[in-house]
Amino acid sequence: MKLDRRQLLALTGLGAASSVLAACGDAKTSSGPGTTTQDQLTKLLPAYTPNELVKADIPSVQGANGFFSNPAFLKYPANPVTTVTGVPGKGGNYTTMTPLWGAIPSASGNAYYAAVNKAIGATLKLQPADGNNYDKVLPTLFAGDKLPDWVQIPGWNMGNLGFADAVNKFADLGPYLSGDAIKAYPNLAAIPTSAWQCCIWNGKLFGLPVYYSGATIAGTLFHRKDILAKEGINPDDIKTPDDLAALGQQLTSASAGRWAFDDVFDAIGQIFKFPVDPNRWVIDEGGKIIHRWETPGLIEALNWYQTQAKAGHVHPDALADKTQDAKQRFWSGKVAITGDGPGAWKGDDAKSGKAANPSYERQAFKLLSTDGKPQIWMNPSAGMYSFLNAKLSGDQIKECLAIANYLAAPYGSKEYLTVNFGVEGTDYTMVDGNPVLTERGSKEVATTYQFLITPISPTTVIAGQTQVVKDYAAWEADMVKYAAKPAFYGMNVTEPAQYASINQPMVDLVKDIRFGRKPVSAYQEGLKTWKAQGGDQLRAFYEDIRSKYGTGQ
Repeated sequence: MKLDRRQLLALTGLGAASSVLAACGDAKTSSGPGTTTQDQLTKLLPAYTPNELVKADIPSVQGANGFFSNPAFLKYPANPVTTVTGVPGKGGNYTTMTPLWGAIPSASGNAYYAAVNKAIGATLKLQPADGNNYDKVLPTLFAGDKLPDWVQIPGWNMGNLGFADAVNKFADLGPYLSGDAIKAYPNLAAIPTSAWQCCIWNGKLFGLPVYYSGATIAGTLFHRKDILAKEGINPDDIKTPDDLAALGQQLTSASAGRWAFDDVFDAIGQIFKFPVDPNRWVIDEGGKIIHRWETPGLIEALNWYQTQAKAGHVHPDALADKTQDAKQRFWSGKVAITGDGPGAWKGDDAKSGKAANPSYERQAFKLLSTDGKPQIWMNPSAGMYSFLNAKLSGDQIKECLAIANYLAAPYGSKEYLTVNFGVEGTDYTMVDGNPVLTERGSKEVATTYQFLITPISPTTVIAGQTQVVKDYAAWEADMVKYAAKPAFYGMNVTEPAQYASINQPMVDLVKDIRFGRKPVSAYQEGLKTWKAQGGDQLRAFYEDIRSKYGTGQ
């Protein structure tokens, strides 16, 4: 089972609706419909019971502020455990719809579909839809009241659904999962509390979390370790933006066809302490709520980046915004340093990189800072969710939750192999201790059942690249020591519709400045316009949220 995690980055600021949708977080006060108080939250959240049936080769490491690194496995356990007793389903038939970024497999004669449905004791009629157009499919289903029994909705597709109201078309799962009730479903009980917190809207537990993590980040700075080594550079010596800038000249050789940097602007947000997400707010040292556009670090980053661009240290295609070729530039060694999501650091990346250059080795820099105090803001634990139709009966909901408990079985279990790889010998074989899809499996097995619910995402060997897992696990274990909650962390906030478009001019302006098309001095005028067109009013909106429900920190 392959999945492009860049599609799955958890997002906040879920778009437009006419009312406040406060969910979660550290809500402090009582109010009317559409809110969740701290007392309600305590009662709504399922009781967490870690799953200790499977031991990871590289266990999770506890980091700061409750965040932790993900477990890592070098091989699939030789004797997979069974986590579900008996057959969970009762013969029910349910329609589902999930997004899919890739070829949609045929359902006819699909051994994988047949095996999973047999294992769960029910028939899930899978209806994967093109993920790139999923935002266009969903509104029609809502408007026509034609929702399937079980549907997946990414957070970034909720903005045009009026989700504060639309979510009421789904079943309230609180009576079945809140508190100790979840103990009837042990694999669901092993889902971290932070992931469940993201599934609450309007004072009710509606969602099932998909592809969540103990520490979800937007991205980081990567380097070609092999190239740095040839230049005698120890990446651990790079601790500040000045150190990073010094690499610009050392690593750039236009005559040799190599530049130091690709477009790393979002990745240096961690260094200069500005949020990557253009919808994000920050609490400054004086306690004021300020937007990403108002953070001092963003101006510093623009100056830093434009200096690199003007000095010729950024690849010309990156400055031309040719993002689709960024990975190829990194693989081929045309750039030595790039920014990307953590999902880029996988075994299939190593395989592609080594095909372009046998000496290829991707590594991530340890977190840099301007003041010797690294910090990295976490994204919400989950950014994708599935929902059960409110038209289902209580017995049907219980059957679907029993099926969800099977689908959420952890890596290392028999159930996980079935859900993610299908039939051994038909859809997959074991190669060097890890499941690998066969030619038939690569056509039949797609990310379908997994978009209904998943266990916590482990770090696993892909394409036989065991060292990649070891390196990533070590880096992540160090990274989580500096993890921090941003403002309004874990709070599902739907902004008023009239502010939906005010950020795009600033996004465009920042791009023009960092690529050298406009001077940094143009920024202040753009910021003034942003404030006048709704930025200050939107700040007041968040001030009201803070006064009633806190900041989630």
